[in-house]
This record gives sequence, structure tokens and C-alpha cells, in this order.
Amino acid sequence: MNEQSAYDPIVQEVRRIRDEHARQFNYDLDAISEDYMARQIQEGSRLVRLHPDKLSAGDAAHPTQAVNVGFCNRD
Repeated sequence: MNEQSAYDPIVQEVRRIRDEHARQFNYDLDAISEDYMARQIQEGSRLVRLHPDKLSAGDAAHPTQAVNVGFCNRD
């Protein structure tokens, strides 16, 4: 991490939101993952996805699987 990103307001906001979400699950990675998977199903097309053709061979568990990059807040 470079010094600039440590004080970038966008980076700080992302870290704050990520920490708030993790805190809801007492930082339990299994529970956090389950929540993200449930949100992925619920949100459907509102997720940002990287097209499989853009992935390198080691990036996806399966060659036809899209990768969830994050959640878009379009509200």
C-alpha cells in the first residue's frame, strides 16, 4: 500500500463499509461469504461482473464462470 491510498477518501470509505459489513458477522469469513452469495442471488443483474473472456486461465474456478467484482449501488 502506498502512502497516497492510505489517505484517499474513496479507499477510506470502501474500507469503512467493508468493516461495517464484516462486523455484522463478527468477522466470521464463512458468514460473510454466505451473505455475499445470498446478495449475489438477490441482486442478480445489479452486480458488476468481469466477462469470462477477459479473465486469465487462473482467475476463474470454471472457464465459463463470471467473477463477481463488487456490488453497484444504483439507487
